[in-house]
Order: sequence, then structure tokens, then C-alpha cells
Amino acid sequence: MVKEDIGLAADARTYRAFLSYSHADEHFARKLHRWLESYRIPARLVGTQTPLGTVPPRLTPIFRDRAELPAATSLDREVRQALSQSEALLVLCSPAARVSRWVGAEIALFRSLHPTRPIIAALVEGEPEHSFPDALLEADADGVVHEPIAADFRGDADGPKLARLKIVAGLSGVALDQIIQRDAQRQLRRVIAITLLTVLLTLSMALMLVFALRAQMEAQRQRQQAEGLIEFMLTDLRQKLEGVGRLDVLQTVNQRALGYYADQPDLKDLPAASLDRRARILHAMGEDDHKRGDVAGALAKFNEAHRVTGALLDADPEDPERVFAHAQSEYWLGYVDFIRYRYAAALPRFEAYRDLARRLVQLRPGNREYWRELGYAQGNICSLAVADAGHKGPQAGLGECRRALETMQKVDSMKPGDSGVREDIANRHGWLADALRAEGRDREALEQRGAQAAIVQELLREDPKNVSYLVDWMLVRYSTSELLRALGEGKRAEAMRLEALADVDRLIASDPENNDWRVWRRKFGGPPS
Repeated sequence: MVKEDIGLAADARTYRAFLSYSHADEHFARKLHRWLESYRIPARLVGTQTPLGTVPPRLTPIFRDRAELPAATSLDREVRQALSQSEALLVLCSPAARVSRWVGAEIALFRSLHPTRPIIAALVEGEPEHSFPDALLEADADGVVHEPIAADFRGDADGPKLARLKIVAGLSGVALDQIIQRDAQRQLRRVIAITLLTVLLTLSMALMLVFALRAQMEAQRQRQQAEGLIEFMLTDLRQKLEGVGRLDVLQTVNQRALGYYADQPDLKDLPAASLDRRARILHAMGEDDHKRGDVAGALAKFNEAHRVTGALLDADPEDPERVFAHAQSEYWLGYVDFIRYRYAAALPRFEAYRDLARRLVQLRPGNREYWRELGYAQGNICSLAVADAGHKGPQAGLGECRRALETMQKVDSMKPGDSGVREDIANRHGWLADALRAEGRDREALEQRGAQAAIVQELLREDPKNVSYLVDWMLVRYSTSELLRALGEGKRAEAMRLEALADVDRLIASDPENNDWRVWRRKFGGPPS
């Protein structure tokens, strides 16, 4: 198969992308094709210049053989011609696609025709090693393997929303964070506009009871839609962006959400679901404020959230969800005091958090997430006891740290393999090491640091770009360096400190607005302790 076989027409149509897939994935391909061709690029991005050229208003046309050529007499020739006329290749990866010789042939031909054009791998089913066609990872004529842009539609990975936006970024050349930010802003504007129109409609039809009631119901639906969108942006989307170290992308969203949730003193007038959602959003916004160094802004949001969750708990003290929500409020207020070295003020907050977590496991003893919450609460008191060793003495801290580790290990035993819980266990090993060191048991502390490092290294092997794991690895190396120095291994300790310093510099470069990393930079960059 060579280029001369294709025979391009002078007025040949150019495709934005060629969609390659196994016929077993026909249903998914049809839905994705329809969505991509109907998607409108955010207006503020249209016309900008990228490595792929000028950003168009729409990503059209996209070639899909059954949609474009239903009556083709020579399908092979038509497919070849379409591949030659395509600016990018989008491959739906699944176990069926991996064994499809047609998908492999399309990938190979596209690469031979367009060695420098982008190839996007969309994982729709199965694990990558069982779903990526071999041709996707083959080396070129120079022996170089070009890893394709990947979008993972699985629910435990990117998910459909983020995966589709990754494809848009790959086809347009626009950075993913720009696509996410502009798309989220556009959706938020639409929802708010609809909500405002609903309010105006309600006012204009106030004299007609039936229409007024209908408008009220619509307004409630729109409010739920707006609140749900804001919650997605500040929870699920926020977690994904934290994983790549881009908290700055959410700053505009936070400001808009804060305007949407203006001060509402009459909490009794809001439904419980709205109150609960409002509290979660306030927690997320307060956390982002604190990471940017805005302590006053964080405290204002945490105090308001505490007022909301307290009202919810008073209304239904036996509801585990209400207990959980108020536990978060107690934690965040305690955390702000803790991070500001106000240990006496932090202690009652952390104890209240622990007591609420204990109540959760009493109400739902089989709930794994509630046991995990108890582990967090015990860990907070452990951290406080270690930081303020003079309050109850190192031994008290050691006991809390061991209990926190045991609780997290119980959580892991309830459902093994959860990477988040494994990270929690690593963290508990670290705090136990600190408690042991406070007692002068440095060798035992070094063993705990080793256990922590082993878990973090395993997590990094599984996900080397995860920012949370990178932070853990940076901190464990710095803490281990201090232990080594205390044990007389100064040269080894200094080398490890410098490695941790280089790590935090890379983190700051990836997200300059993260104040937590700057605090660590100042600590690492000082003279050896």
C-alpha cells in the first residue's frame, strides 16, 4: 500500500479526523461522532493559533466509514482516500479493536501517509495492554515509538466528560486546561442565564397561579442544575485538576460560584439537598483559598459551612450524611488552626471530628468510607500530638498514630487495592515515624519511613505523573534525610535533601500559585538542620 495508489482529487474534501474503530464498537463510535461534530468550540478560543493551525468553530467534518460512505462500491479505496485527506486519526481502543486487522491497517496507513500528524487513542473498554492495537505503539522508520494522545472513557479514569474534552484538545491543538476552563465557564453562563430567565418569567406571570407554580418548579430544576454543575466543577473536576497540579484553572469558577451562593441567612428556607451541596462547595472553595495562601477567605467559607452543616445535623441528628458533613466542617476549622500553630484551638475541633467519625462507624459499621474517615480523624489528633509534644507528651502521640495506622489497614482489608487508601497508609507510617522520633527512637522511625517510601514508590510506578504521589515522594525523602542526619549519615542525608529540593522546585514550576509548595521550598532551601 503506497501513496500513489490513493489518487487524490483536486477538489477532495478535507476531514478534521478519521474515526477508526471495530464494528463491535459501532454504537459508541456513532454517539461519539455525533457529539464531536455537534460540539462548538468556546467562542473565545475560535481563531487562535495552535501548532495544528487556526482553531475552527466546529471540528467538522469527521470521517466515519458507515456514516460517510453507506453506498460505497469500493470501501477499501474510499477509506484510503479518506485517510489521506484527514488531519488526525482518532482510534477507539477496545479488546475488539486490538484484534481487528482493519483498525491496525488504518493506523499503519495513516502513519505512512502523515508521520507527523496527531493520533488520539480513546480507550472505551478494557485495560490499555488488552485494548491498544499493536500498530498504535509500533516504532516509525527511525525506530522511534510515538505515544498517542490518550483519552480514557472508563468511569474510574477520565470519565466520558473529561475524555471528550481531551479529544477536542487533541484535534484543535488547544491546551486541555483552556478547553476545560472555557467549556465550564460557557456551561455556567448558560445555566445562570436560564435561571435568570426563569425568575423573570415567574415575576411576569405572578397573577396566573397555574403558570406561576409551573415556573417555580422550573426554577427549582434549574437551580438544581446550576448547583449540580458547580458541584461537579469544584469536586470531580477539581480532583482531576489537582492530579495534574492546576489549581489556578478553578479560580474563576470559584469566584462565580461564590457569587451564585451569596449570603443567605435564612437557611431554613432552603431544601436539605441544597444546603448539603452548598456546604460541600464551601469546603472545596475554602480548601482552594487556603492553598493560595488566602487564610481569611478560607476561614470565612469554613465558618459558613459549619453554620450550614450544624443546622442540618440539628434537624436530623441520626442521619449519617448529616453527621459526615458536620465532621468535615469541624475538620477544616481545626486544620486552619493547626496549620497556624494554634494547637490549643485546633484540639477541640479535631476531637469533635473524631467523635463524629466514631458515631459514623457506630451508625454504619460496615461502611468502609466511614472507617476511613475515623482513620483520618485519629490521624489528625496524632499529627497534633506530634506537633505539640508538650501538650500530652510523645507517648500520647505514639498511641494515636498507631491507632490511625491500624484503622487505615482495616479499611484496606475491607477492599484491597485502593490506591487512595494505600496512600493514606503510607501517610500514617510517616506520622508514626515522627511520633517515634519524638521519643528518641530514630532507628524505629527510619523503619517506618522505609515502609512509607516503599508504598509511595509503588504508587508512582503505577501513576508516575500523579502530583499527589510526587508530593508524597518529595516529603518522604526530606523527612528521611533529617533522620539520616540525626543518625550520623550526613553525606547521604544532604544528597536526599537536595533531591527533595529539586522535586519541590519542579512542583512550583507546574503550579506557581500553590502556596503549600512554596512553604516547603523555604523549609528545604534553608541550612541543614
